[in-house]
Amino acid sequence: MASSKDRQRKLARAKLDRQMARRAVKERRRRRMYAGVGAGVAVLLIVAGIAWIGGAFDSDETTTAADQDICAWTPQSATTNTNLKDVGTPPTKDIPVDGAETMTVKTDQGDPIEVSLDLASAPCGAEDLRYLASKNFYDNTTCHEITTYGAIRCGDPSGTGLGGPTYSVYSENTPAAPDPSPSSGTAAKTPLYPKGTVALIGNPPGTNGSQFLIFFKDYSPATPEFSTVGSVAGGMTTVEKIGKIPTVADDAGDKVKPKTKITITSLTVGQTAASAAPSASAQS
Repeated sequence: MASSKDRQRKLARAKLDRQMARRAVKERRRRRMYAGVGAGVAVLLIVAGIAWIGGAFDSDETTTAADQDICAWTPQSATTNTNLKDVGTPPTKDIPVDGAETMTVKTDQGDPIEVSLDLASAPCGAEDLRYLASKNFYDNTTCHEITTYGAIRCGDPSGTGLGGPTYSVYSENTPAAPDPSPSSGTAAKTPLYPKGTVALIGNPPGTNGSQFLIFFKDYSPATPEFSTVGSVAGGMTTVEKIGKIPTVADDAGDKVKPKTKITITSLTVGQTAASAAPSASAQS
């Protein structure tokens, strides 16, 4: 029969064997882990090297710009507002952001009104008008108001001031409010909305749709709310003629309804060459 000391030595030996086995297992796991990490890093380095050689990390501003959304359009409910007309929604990409476009407004009041749309300052406002014009949205609509602050309000097929498409666009080019500084005795500052300005108007402000203003007078409100989209480049005589039409009270009792009906027979928007100085070769 084994002595007590022999049993203790056997137990101690078995314990040591178990500890050594566990350490061996841990060591193998550690080595496999490090080997796996090392292999993964090596693969990543190889892939990154191939991508770098292929130019994957090169800057490509053209591709990035083409993939970006330039404008955002907010849906509006024709169920909630039955004056709205569903003609789809403009695109969000591939929208011109430089140069100018000509918007031609033909009315029954004289020569066409030509508006130079500012694509750099108001690309989304210009796209809004361009898209609606492509849908013949404005044809045979009226300019339903001659405002008390000196602008013709057009672009609402319903003639109520509540009409438009089933989307809206934010104001992107609203003039900054003037500083409340005391008069210095110098010449008057440039008006916020000079005569000839064309701006979008929404209700509430910032929810612009199809309606726009053509100013026949300078206007500088304390709190600007209209997003400027361009200016009259031709036909100002027609604008001034319309501005002189007498007004009567509308359904709300405001004396802004033209006594003579003003009809837009057609409105079109077409690309024009971006204004640029002649090249040296052209000058020579």
